[in-house]
Amino acid sequence: MGEAQELQLSIMAQEANEARSPGHTNVPNRSLLPRHRSFNWWLRVAIYAFLVIAGQSVATLLGRLYFDKGGDSKWLATVVQLCGFPVLLPYYCIPAASRNPITKNSTVQFKPRSTLILASVYGSIGLLVALDCYLYSVGLAYLPVSTYSLICASQLAFNSLFSFLLNSQKFTPYIVNSLVLLTISSTLLVFQGDSADDPSGGSKTKYAIGFICTVGASAGYGLVLSLTQLAFKRVIRNETFRVVMDMIVYQSLVATCVIMVGLFSSGEWKGLKKEMGMYKLGTVSYVMNLVWTAITWQLFNIGAIGLILEASSLFSNAISAMGLPVVPVLAVIFFHDKMDGIKAMAMVLAIWGFISYAYQHYLDDRKSKNENKNVNGEVSKASSLENING
Repeated sequence: MGEAQELQLSIMAQEANEARSPGHTNVPNRSLLPRHRSFNWWLRVAIYAFLVIAGQSVATLLGRLYFDKGGDSKWLATVVQLCGFPVLLPYYCIPAASRNPITKNSTVQFKPRSTLILASVYGSIGLLVALDCYLYSVGLAYLPVSTYSLICASQLAFNSLFSFLLNSQKFTPYIVNSLVLLTISSTLLVFQGDSADDPSGGSKTKYAIGFICTVGASAGYGLVLSLTQLAFKRVIRNETFRVVMDMIVYQSLVATCVIMVGLFSSGEWKGLKKEMGMYKLGTVSYVMNLVWTAITWQLFNIGAIGLILEASSLFSNAISAMGLPVVPVLAVIFFHDKMDGIKAMAMVLAIWGFISYAYQHYLDDRKSKNENKNVNGEVSKASSLENING
C-alpha cells in the first residue's frame, strides 16, 4: 500500500513538473482543478459588477423617462439600447501590446475559428438580442418602472434553467431556493394592475401585454447569456478583453441593423420629428436622453459580458439581479411610483433570492480555495518524495 501511494505521488509530481515546463501547452486536466481567486480577479469582477448595476439602473430610469415625457416609439427605445457600440470603437486603435488580457491562468492554446463560424455566432446572438430588447421596450412602455424591474428579476431563474441545459450548471439547495423565491416574486406582480402610476392608464390589456413581454424578455436574456457563455467555451475559446469587445460590437451591430429595419418598416420614423418637438422637457433633453441611454447600456454590456468571461453567465445574471431592487427605490424617488404591499413583498423576495444565490457562490469559492490548498500540498509532497528518491 505504501509503495502504491508513493508511486501515485511520484506520478503527480511528474505531471506537475511537465505542466510547469515552458513547452508544455496541452494540459487537459488543468481546467478541472478549481482556480485560485487572485486580487486582480476580484478587482476586475468588482469593476464589471459596478458597470452592470450602474448601467442597468441609469439606463432603465432614462428609458422610463423617455416614455413618461412624451416619447412613444418602442422601436426607437429599442435602437438606443443597441446603437451605442460606436463609443467602444476607439479601443481598437490601442496598440495590441498595450491591451491587458483577461487571463484565467490557462496554458491551453486553440486554433482561431474561421470568420464564417464567428460571423454565424455573432449573427445568431445578435438576432436574439434584437428581439429581447424590443420585448423589454414594450414592457417598459406599459408597466411602472418599479413593477418592470421586479419582473426582470425572473431572468435569473430562466438563466439558471438554460445554464443547467447548456452550460452544465449544477443545482444546489440554495440555487433552487433562489429560483423559487424569484419566481414567486414575479408571480405576485400579476395581481397588481390598477394604480395611478401605471403608464398603461389602467388598461388591463396593456398591463398584460407589458407583463408577458417583460417575462418573455427576461427568458430571452437568460438564454442569450447562456449561449454567450457556450460560445466563449466551445467556439471562441479565447480569454482576452478583445473577445469581450468583439462580442459586444458585432452582436450590437447585427441587432441594430435588425431594429432599424423594424423602425423604418413600421413607419414610426415619420413621427420622430414631431415627437421631439412635443417632448415635455425640450429638444435638447430629448436628444441627451437618447444619447445617455445608449451609452449606459453599452457600459452595462461591457460589465455583463466581462462577468460571463470571468465567471459564468449565471453569476453575471446574479449581479444584474442584485441591481434590480435599486431601480424600484429610485423610481419611488424620481417617478413617484407607489410602493404598495405587493411590490414591497416582491422586492423582499427578490433580494432574498439573490442573497441565497450569492451565498452559494461564496460556498463554492471557499470550497475551491480548500481544494486548491489540498492539491498544492499533495503536489509539493510528491515533489519532495521524488527529490529524495532521486
